[in-house]
Amino acid sequence: MLVNYRVEPDVLARQLPAPFEPKLQNGKALVGICLIRLRGIRPRFVPEALGIRSENAAHRAAVVWTDAQGLRREGVYIRRRDTDSRLNALAGGRLFPGVHYHAKFETDETADRLMIDVAADDGETRVHVEARLTQAWPADSVFATCDEASQFFAAGSLGYSATSEPATFQGLELCCKSWHAESLAVDEVRSSYFDDPSLFPPGTIHLDNALLMREIEHEWIGQEDLCCSSAAVVAPTTKPQPPEVPDEAPVPIPGLAPS
Repeated sequence: MLVNYRVEPDVLARQLPAPFEPKLQNGKALVGICLIRLRGIRPRFVPEALGIRSENAAHRAAVVWTDAQGLRREGVYIRRRDTDSRLNALAGGRLFPGVHYHAKFETDETADRLMIDVAADDGETRVHVEARLTQAWPADSVFATCDEASQFFAAGSLGYSATSEPATFQGLELCCKSWHAESLAVDEVRSSYFDDPSLFPPGTIHLDNALLMREIEHEWIGQEDLCCSSAAVVAPTTKPQPPEVPDEAPVPIPGLAPS
Protein backbone atom coordinates (compact mmCIF):
# COMPACT_ATOMS: atom_id res chain seq x y z
CA MET A 1 0.00 0.00 0.00
CA LEU A 2 1.23 3.50 -0.89
CA VAL A 3 -0.32 6.42 0.98
CA ASN A 4 0.81 9.55 -0.81
CA TYR A 5 0.83 13.21 0.21
CA ARG A 6 1.48 16.32 -1.86
CA VAL A 7 3.67 18.90 -0.17
CA GLU A 8 5.11 22.30 -0.96
CA PRO A 9 8.53 21.76 -2.59
CA ASP A 10 10.41 24.20 -0.33
CA VAL A 11 9.06 22.45 2.77
CA LEU A 12 10.22 19.05 1.58
CA ALA A 13 13.57 20.43 0.38
CA ARG A 14 14.38 21.32 3.99
CA GLN A 15 13.86 17.68 4.96
CA LEU A 16 16.12 16.20 2.28
CA PRO A 17 19.88 15.65 2.61
CA ALA A 18 22.15 16.42 -0.33
CA PRO A 19 22.23 15.37 -3.14
CA PHE A 20 18.47 14.77 -3.22
CA GLU A 21 15.91 17.27 -4.52
CA PRO A 22 12.11 16.96 -4.66
CA LYS A 23 10.66 15.36 -7.77
CA LEU A 24 7.68 17.48 -8.78
CA GLN A 25 4.27 16.67 -10.24
CA ASN A 26 2.21 19.68 -11.30
CA GLY A 27 4.30 21.90 -9.06
CA LYS A 28 4.03 19.76 -5.92
CA ALA A 29 6.46 17.40 -4.23
CA LEU A 30 5.36 13.88 -3.28
CA VAL A 31 6.00 12.05 -0.02
CA GLY A 32 4.36 9.00 1.45
CA ILE A 33 4.20 5.86 3.52
CA CYS A 34 4.94 2.53 1.86
CA LEU A 35 3.35 -0.35 3.77
CA ILE A 36 4.47 -3.68 2.38
CA ARG A 37 4.02 -7.32 3.30
CA LEU A 38 6.83 -9.51 2.01
CA ARG A 39 6.40 -13.26 1.61
CA GLY A 40 8.88 -15.89 0.53
CA ILE A 41 11.85 -13.51 0.77
CA ARG A 42 15.04 -15.45 0.14
CA PRO A 43 18.15 -15.57 -2.04
CA ARG A 44 17.33 -16.59 -5.60
CA PHE A 45 18.79 -20.09 -5.18
CA VAL A 46 16.74 -20.90 -2.04
CA PRO A 47 13.31 -22.63 -2.40
CA GLU A 48 10.29 -20.39 -1.77
CA ALA A 49 9.15 -22.65 1.08
CA LEU A 50 12.23 -21.56 3.04
CA GLY A 51 11.60 -17.86 2.52
CA ILE A 52 10.60 -15.52 5.34
CA ARG A 53 7.65 -13.19 5.77
CA SER A 54 7.57 -9.72 7.28
CA GLU A 55 5.49 -6.56 7.61
CA ASN A 56 7.33 -3.37 6.72
CA ALA A 57 6.84 0.39 6.57
CA ALA A 58 8.93 3.11 4.96
CA HIS A 59 8.58 6.89 5.09
CA ARG A 60 9.86 8.15 1.78
CA ALA A 61 9.97 11.00 -0.71
CA ALA A 62 10.07 11.09 -4.50
CA VAL A 63 13.41 12.63 -5.46
CA VAL A 64 15.83 13.43 -8.25
CA TRP A 65 19.60 13.81 -8.07
CA THR A 66 22.71 14.01 -10.23
CA ASP A 67 25.01 10.98 -10.12
CA ALA A 68 28.80 10.86 -10.29
CA GLN A 69 28.67 10.73 -14.09
CA GLY A 70 26.58 13.88 -14.24
CA LEU A 71 23.40 12.01 -15.20
CA ARG A 72 20.05 13.03 -13.81
CA ARG A 73 18.45 10.17 -11.85
CA GLU A 74 15.12 9.66 -10.12
CA GLY A 75 13.90 7.40 -7.34
CA VAL A 76 12.97 7.65 -3.68
CA TYR A 77 14.77 8.74 -0.54
CA ILE A 78 13.81 6.57 2.43
CA ARG A 79 14.07 8.53 5.64
CA ARG A 80 13.28 5.53 7.84
CA ARG A 81 12.33 1.84 7.57
CA ASP A 82 10.35 -0.08 10.22
CA THR A 83 9.72 -3.84 10.33
CA ASP A 84 8.16 -6.52 12.53
CA SER A 85 11.05 -8.87 11.68
CA ARG A 86 13.82 -9.19 14.27
CA LEU A 87 16.02 -10.58 11.51
CA ASN A 88 15.43 -7.54 9.29
CA ALA A 89 16.17 -5.20 12.20
CA LEU A 90 19.34 -7.14 13.02
CA ALA A 91 20.68 -7.47 9.48
CA GLY A 92 19.43 -4.25 7.87
CA GLY A 93 22.31 -1.91 7.13
CA ARG A 94 24.76 -4.77 7.73
CA LEU A 95 23.97 -7.84 5.61
CA PHE A 96 21.63 -6.02 3.22
CA PRO A 97 20.89 -2.35 2.44
CA GLY A 98 18.81 -0.16 4.71
CA VAL A 99 18.80 0.30 8.48
CA HIS A 100 15.54 -1.15 9.86
CA TYR A 101 13.89 -0.44 13.21
CA HIS A 102 11.74 -2.99 14.98
CA ALA A 103 8.04 -2.17 15.32
CA LYS A 104 4.76 -3.81 16.21
CA PHE A 105 2.32 -4.21 13.30
CA GLU A 106 -1.40 -4.84 13.64
CA THR A 107 -3.39 -5.59 10.50
CA ASP A 108 -7.03 -6.31 9.69
CA GLU A 109 -7.99 -7.08 6.10
CA THR A 110 -10.93 -8.15 3.99
CA ALA A 111 -11.16 -8.39 0.22
CA ASP A 112 -11.80 -4.66 -0.10
CA ARG A 113 -10.84 -3.08 3.23
CA LEU A 114 -7.52 -2.72 5.04
CA MET A 115 -6.40 -1.48 8.44
CA ILE A 116 -2.73 -1.20 9.40
CA ASP A 117 -1.30 0.12 12.65
CA VAL A 118 2.45 0.52 13.22
CA ALA A 119 4.16 1.37 16.51
CA ALA A 120 7.96 1.42 16.61
CA ASP A 121 9.72 0.12 19.71
CA ASP A 122 11.69 3.36 20.03
CA GLY A 123 8.57 5.53 19.72
CA GLU A 124 9.80 7.39 16.63
CA THR A 125 7.26 5.93 14.20
CA ARG A 126 3.53 5.66 14.68
CA VAL A 127 1.25 5.05 11.68
CA HIS A 128 -2.42 4.18 11.38
CA VAL A 129 -4.22 3.70 8.06
CA GLU A 130 -7.77 2.61 7.25
CA ALA A 131 -8.64 2.38 3.56
CA ARG A 132 -10.95 0.64 1.08
CA LEU A 133 -10.87 -0.18 -2.59
CA THR A 134 -12.64 2.29 -4.85
CA GLN A 135 -13.12 2.98 -8.55
CA ALA A 136 -13.11 6.73 -7.90
CA TRP A 137 -10.05 8.96 -8.06
CA PRO A 138 -9.55 12.07 -5.86
CA ALA A 139 -10.60 15.20 -7.73
CA ASP A 140 -7.89 17.29 -6.08
CA SER A 141 -5.00 14.89 -6.78
CA VAL A 142 -1.96 16.15 -8.66
CA PHE A 143 -2.45 13.12 -10.91
CA ALA A 144 -5.29 12.97 -13.43
CA THR A 145 -5.83 9.22 -13.05
CA CYS A 146 -4.80 6.19 -11.03
CA ASP A 147 -2.72 4.99 -13.98
CA GLU A 148 -0.81 8.27 -14.13
CA ALA A 149 -0.01 8.02 -10.43
CA SER A 150 0.98 4.38 -10.80
CA GLN A 151 3.48 5.18 -13.55
CA PHE A 152 4.96 8.04 -11.52
CA PHE A 153 5.74 5.73 -8.63
CA ALA A 154 6.84 2.86 -10.87
CA ALA A 155 9.64 5.13 -12.09
CA GLY A 156 10.86 5.44 -8.50
CA SER A 157 11.97 1.83 -8.13
CA LEU A 158 15.48 2.80 -6.99
CA GLY A 159 15.56 3.79 -3.34
CA TYR A 160 18.33 5.15 -1.15
CA SER A 161 18.08 4.85 2.62
CA ALA A 162 19.57 7.04 5.32
CA THR A 163 22.45 5.48 7.27
CA SER A 164 24.49 6.38 10.35
CA GLU A 165 26.83 8.28 8.01
CA PRO A 166 25.24 11.58 6.88
CA ALA A 167 26.91 11.52 3.46
CA THR A 168 26.28 7.82 2.69
CA PHE A 169 23.01 6.26 1.47
CA GLN A 170 22.41 2.55 0.90
CA GLY A 171 20.73 1.60 -2.36
CA LEU A 172 18.09 -1.02 -3.09
CA GLU A 173 16.22 -1.45 -6.37
CA LEU A 174 12.78 -3.05 -6.74
CA CYS A 175 12.39 -5.10 -9.92
CA CYS A 176 8.78 -6.20 -10.58
CA LYS A 177 7.76 -8.77 -13.18
CA SER A 178 4.39 -7.03 -13.34
CA TRP A 179 3.06 -3.72 -12.09
CA HIS A 180 -0.59 -3.03 -11.38
CA ALA A 181 -2.06 -0.60 -8.87
CA GLU A 182 -5.62 -0.10 -7.65
CA SER A 183 -7.08 3.06 -6.15
CA LEU A 184 -7.84 3.25 -2.43
CA ALA A 185 -10.12 5.64 -0.59
CA VAL A 186 -8.50 6.57 2.73
CA ASP A 187 -10.95 6.80 5.62
CA GLU A 188 -8.31 7.56 8.24
CA VAL A 189 -4.57 8.13 8.22
CA ARG A 190 -2.15 9.26 10.91
CA SER A 191 1.63 9.54 10.73
CA SER A 192 3.87 10.78 13.52
CA TYR A 193 6.18 12.23 10.86
CA PHE A 194 3.85 13.83 8.33
CA ASP A 195 1.49 15.11 11.05
CA ASP A 196 4.28 17.01 12.81
CA PRO A 197 3.50 20.74 12.29
CA SER A 198 7.08 21.75 13.12
CA LEU A 199 8.21 19.89 10.01
CA PHE A 200 5.17 20.28 7.77
CA PRO A 201 3.32 23.48 8.77
CA PRO A 202 -0.48 23.45 8.39
CA GLY A 203 -1.52 24.03 4.79
CA THR A 204 1.76 22.79 3.30
CA ILE A 205 0.92 19.08 3.17
CA HIS A 206 -2.26 17.27 2.08
CA LEU A 207 -3.28 13.67 1.50
CA ASP A 208 -3.27 13.19 -2.28
CA ASN A 209 -4.05 9.54 -3.05
CA ALA A 210 -3.48 5.95 -2.04
CA LEU A 211 -2.62 2.90 -4.15
CA LEU A 212 -2.77 -0.82 -3.52
CA MET A 213 -0.63 -3.45 -5.23
CA ARG A 214 -1.22 -7.14 -4.54
CA GLU A 215 0.48 -10.42 -5.45
CA ILE A 216 3.36 -8.74 -7.25
CA GLU A 217 6.27 -11.07 -8.00
CA HIS A 218 9.46 -9.13 -7.55
CA GLU A 219 13.15 -9.07 -6.68
CA TRP A 220 15.18 -6.71 -4.51
CA ILE A 221 18.62 -5.93 -5.91
CA GLY A 222 21.25 -4.18 -3.81
CA GLN A 223 23.01 -1.21 -5.39
CA GLU A 224 26.27 0.52 -4.60
CA ASP A 225 26.15 3.10 -1.84
CA LEU A 226 25.51 6.65 -2.93
CA CYS A 227 28.11 8.91 -1.34
CA CYS A 228 28.61 12.64 -1.52
CA SER A 229 31.38 14.81 -0.13
CA SER A 230 29.02 16.80 2.04
CA ALA A 231 25.42 16.25 3.08
CA ALA A 232 23.27 18.55 5.15
CA VAL A 233 21.16 16.24 7.25
CA VAL A 234 18.04 18.08 8.28
CA ALA A 235 15.88 15.18 9.41
CA PRO A 236 13.91 15.95 12.57
CA THR A 237 15.29 13.03 14.57
CA THR A 238 18.82 11.88 15.22
CA LYS A 239 20.61 10.22 12.35
CA PRO A 240 19.76 6.52 11.93
CA GLN A 241 21.83 4.11 13.95
CA PRO A 242 21.75 0.32 13.58
CA PRO A 243 19.36 -0.86 16.31
CA GLU A 244 20.80 -2.63 19.30
CA VAL A 245 20.37 -6.36 19.06
CA PRO A 246 18.21 -7.71 21.90
CA ASP A 247 19.37 -10.80 23.73
CA GLU A 248 16.50 -12.85 22.32
CA ALA A 249 17.10 -11.79 18.71
CA PRO A 250 17.54 -14.73 16.30
CA VAL A 251 20.87 -15.43 14.73
CA PRO A 252 20.82 -14.36 11.06
CA ILE A 253 20.93 -17.05 8.42
CA PRO A 254 24.07 -16.57 6.28
CA GLY A 255 23.24 -15.40 2.77
CA LEU A 256 19.58 -14.60 3.51
CA ALA A 257 18.69 -11.13 2.30
CA PRO A 258 15.14 -9.94 2.99
CA SER A 259 13.96 -6.50 1.91
